[in-house]
Amino acid sequence: MECHVFTNPQQGSTDKDLVTTAMIAEDCGLAGFFRSDHYRAVGDIAGLLPGSSDAWVTLGALAGETRYIRLGTLVTAATFRYPGPLAITVAQVDQMSGGRVDFGFGVGWYEPEHRAYGIPFPDLGERFDRFEEQLAVITGLWETAEGETFTYQGRYYQLIDSPALPKPVQSPRPPIIIGGHGPKKTPRLAAQYADEYNFDFPALEEIPPQTARLDAACEKIDRDPSTLRRSAILLLACGRDDAEVTRRSDAGANPSYRSCMLKHGLVGSPGQVVDRIGLFAEAGVSRVYLQTPQQYDVDHWEFFADQVLPQLT
Repeated sequence: MECHVFTNPQQGSTDKDLVTTAMIAEDCGLAGFFRSDHYRAVGDIAGLLPGSSDAWVTLGALAGETRYIRLGTLVTAATFRYPGPLAITVAQVDQMSGGRVDFGFGVGWYEPEHRAYGIPFPDLGERFDRFEEQLAVITGLWETAEGETFTYQGRYYQLIDSPALPKPVQSPRPPIIIGGHGPKKTPRLAAQYADEYNFDFPALEEIPPQTARLDAACEKIDRDPSTLRRSAILLLACGRDDAEVTRRSDAGANPSYRSCMLKHGLVGSPGQVVDRIGLFAEAGVSRVYLQTPQQYDVDHWEFFADQVLPQLT
């Protein structure tokens, strides 16, 4: 089971928090550092300081501060950027990191941040249509052979004789992560474009029916379903004793967040957390993205890496 750190910087963090956490993740032997892509805090804390940061600026900076861990987004919003410039940005960070980028990509969902910064927010149907075209454009640009040009004529995006540069280090492209709960479009797009499908904060019982839909979508296009990795974002509160677990599960958590964590997350002693992760592994999950209530709790990550991680490898 691969274990990665997952953070939500829009809920309150500094650049120092992000750099320190990424470096701790690398020093502890965790596999990667991932962050959300939001331009405003989610919920009723829009004034939380210091404010949101840009995901790809962060990852570009971390590319130079780290050496081994994977770096990525869960997930970049298609509404935020044109596909051509986004392909350039991700390819550049992949170059800066020596080929360590995973590209999480989604339709965009949080309307208040769009209103706050003047970003158009079409209805869901149009967002999915644009998302599908963006996937075609971005993968087309990355996979165009050097010295050749890329042309695309879609409803929303038209590219003519693009040089399709720069190229990412990873060939033919960085791994693409798609997630969500949709029963039809999401599995179809994941089967066609993704290397990984992500379940965000899932209940165990949610995984099998969506897995069946993913498998069917892969088989429909003659793709081996085993080539589509399954992952999950999970909340973590692990400690030496009940008091430490309670302290960590309470820290920084609003009631609904804590309820979700206790019901669906990884809460308890190292042994209990290992057993819980085992249930997700049995459901087909091979990579987890872990978020703690106090996101930048270095002691928590060090304890997890020392007491839990060795039991998962």
